[in-house]
Formats: sequence, C-alpha cells, structure tokens
Amino acid sequence: MNVDVLCIGAHPDDVEMTSAGTVLSLVDQGKTVAVIDLTKGELGTRGTPDIRMQEAAEGARIMRLTDRQNMGFKDGFFRNDEDHQRALIAWIRHYQPKIVLTNTVDDRHPDHGRAAQLVNDACFYSGLRQIATNDPVTGEVQAAHRPDFIYFFIQDRSLKPDFVVDITPYWAQKLEAIKAYKSQFFNPDSSEPQSYISGEPFMKFLESRTRDQGHMINVEFGEGFISKRMLGVTNLFDLK
Repeated sequence: MNVDVLCIGAHPDDVEMTSAGTVLSLVDQGKTVAVIDLTKGELGTRGTPDIRMQEAAEGARIMRLTDRQNMGFKDGFFRNDEDHQRALIAWIRHYQPKIVLTNTVDDRHPDHGRAAQLVNDACFYSGLRQIATNDPVTGEVQAAHRPDFIYFFIQDRSLKPDFVVDITPYWAQKLEAIKAYKSQFFNPDSSEPQSYISGEPFMKFLESRTRDQGHMINVEFGEGFISKRMLGVTNLFDLK
C-alpha cells in the first residue's frame, strides 16, 4: 500500500492537533495520506486505550485517511533502539511514502522528542538494503525505501517554522478532527480529572497557534513545519 505522505505521531491526536489541515489539503489535491500512531496513549490522564482507538478511527474518517495503524509501543517507555526501529522500518517500507510528517525534536512531552528521533533514524535505516524486514501485512520480504523528506510538526512549544501551510479552508474540519477525541479535549459533560489539554483555554491556545502561524504568511489559519534540511525551489514564483 503506497501512500504519498505518512504522518507518524507519538500519540493518537498528535496528528490532528498539528497537521489535520495539511492532511485535508493534501487529500483534496489527490494525494494519499496514512497515519501511524506509535502508542495508544495509555498513560493519559483521561480516557482508556479502547476509547482512544475509537476516537482515532473517527479522526481518520474526518481526515479521509487511506489507512491508520497503531504500533502498540509503550506510552512513555518506548525507546529509539533497534527493536523499535525495525518495527517502524517495516511499516515505512510498507507505505513507501515520499514525505513523512512527525513530532518535533523539542517539545514539552518527552515522548514527542523521542518519537522525532526514532522516526528520523528509522526513515534513514529504511533505505539500507542490508536491513532485512518482512511486510507487516503480507509477510513478504521488503525492498529498501527511504522517504525523500521528513518534516517536523510544531505542537506545544512556540518554535519558528521553516514553512507554513495555508489551511484556512480546512480550519473547521481540523477542529472537528480534534474534537473527535472527546475523552481528551474540552468536554463540559465529562466528569474525568482535568489535564493539561482538557480545558477550554487549551482549545483557545490551539486556535491562537493556528491563527498565529497563518498570520506569518498573511492568511487566516496555518500549520507550521520544521525541516532539518535546507529547502530549495526551482522557481522563485513558487514561493507564497
């Protein structure tokens, strides 16, 4: 199953919070997008793994994903080591994406930075043919594949993006995708304990962040990304 873009987040809802508008814009361009969640977010203050899987499925429906998988890594305790890299490499080779979007290296949650390093390394090693893997779906021996680009989405920290995607037409759908996680975000009917992201102020922060990044490129809403590599263009008029 080849896709154009593969989004990899440490937890279910990471992609919705940071990249849902970009995903929706890509799908409207005819691109195929899949998501891999590394963990089920089982250490979260609210909800359960089963509930979060149901919410992730709803998020996938709203974002019109081609596919969504969960690696089942231990929330809070997964590592950037050989076992985790090999497991992830098999899925990268399964999807063969041109572009990977993932967590940023520097963020409030330790899992986000660790996920960024794991994904970055797995994408590189995925291109080495001496590393043998079998397709996680068919069991067939896989060929090496390395994505062309890795871009890191901005989540909690106020980091300066290297580029911003205009998601103004998709803000309402992005918000719908975020709200699919009823156990996690502002829900006045919930009796669960409050968490860092469960209050109404956090939802206002998400909107403010998206507006701020949009303002950087003179649009209403935007999603910013960081690239470790220098980006280039063949035509100055491609720049917005």
